Amino acid sequence: MAEPFKNLLDPGSVRSLRRHLARAWKRFDGARFEALALNGLEALEFKARARHLGAALEATLPADFDAAASIIEASLRPVRGDEALGDLRSGDTGLAGWPIWPLTEFVAARGLASPERSLRCLHALTQRFTAEWALRPFIVARPELAYATLMRWTRDPSPHVRRLASEGSRPRLPWGQRLDGLVADPSPTLPLLEALLDDPSEYVRRSVANHLNDIAKDHPALVVDWVLRHLPDAPPERRALLKHASRTLIKQGDARMLKAWGLGRRFAGTAALTIAPKTLQLGNSLEMKLALQSTARRAQPLVIDYAVHHVKANGERTPKVFKGWALTLAAGESRSLAKRHVMREISTRRYHAGRHAVDLRINGEVVAQAEFELKL
Repeated sequence: MAEPFKNLLDPGSVRSLRRHLARAWKRFDGARFEALALNGLEALEFKARARHLGAALEATLPADFDAAASIIEASLRPVRGDEALGDLRSGDTGLAGWPIWPLTEFVAARGLASPERSLRCLHALTQRFTAEWALRPFIVARPELAYATLMRWTRDPSPHVRRLASEGSRPRLPWGQRLDGLVADPSPTLPLLEALLDDPSEYVRRSVANHLNDIAKDHPALVVDWVLRHLPDAPPERRALLKHASRTLIKQGDARMLKAWGLGRRFAGTAALTIAPKTLQLGNSLEMKLALQSTARRAQPLVIDYAVHHVKANGERTPKVFKGWALTLAAGESRSLAKRHVMREISTRRYHAGRHAVDLRINGEVVAQAEFELKL
């Protein structure tokens, strides 16, 4: 069994924080910090651990925020700024990697009264881990300052800082505070995305795509217009960004978005979907097989997705769309495709026993359906 994610913040992380904060500030009460940090840590899940360690930092770092921020910055490992974050670890020279997360929680909790100083600290922290979650309270509390700072960060030499300008301001960032103002009106972040559209880092461009995909969930027409405006004569890197940004609307069968990508035509042919087993135990895999037969006289570009209609507690079913295949089917061609879908427990979905359905969507149109019984 894989190691639980929560163990990325463990007693070893606590010891690293103690060691390097004491190195940066000789008066740091490391014993008290460690006692507070370890008390109850084992019982907590991942995000709760970060907040718990952040609270231990609040109890032991100086009350003066500028002094505390300076200590945090002095505890950090020197970096060039362009290293892959996943490769950074704490070592003899300072902190990096997962122990940084509680430090960003401290800044978000204690730094709102000193936003300029806090943002400078987050600029340093995000080059050792990510400050995307900690940035969000500052966007809510001081939007003008936040957006001006983020626009400046779009020109930063570090791709991690440039990515933060997009990732930290996503309306619906996973694990992050939802930015209801941007859900309602995403226009404040559009200049940031414009500035990063052709960023030299794929890491940054991927964030821009995810940000646009967030916006598409509430303002589909805006994102379609964005794609239509930036797609003509787009270089391959921008084209890939725009395609990734379009994924939710393509799955939903948005007619304008499908047409933008040359997928507006209905599938000409037949599609037969079979699934096995017909009765599935939670934790096992559903095997799907698809037989396609083209009746067209020319090649057809196809985006094929599938939706699993999960049974809810009240017996109703709600669909969740998953990525299937993207292919070109030649005139008159027959093709067989197969995919395995694992029905396993995840933190974001609760399964209920009952009759589930799977439907197959080609270029946004449902063309086949099958059912299975899920047992817990």
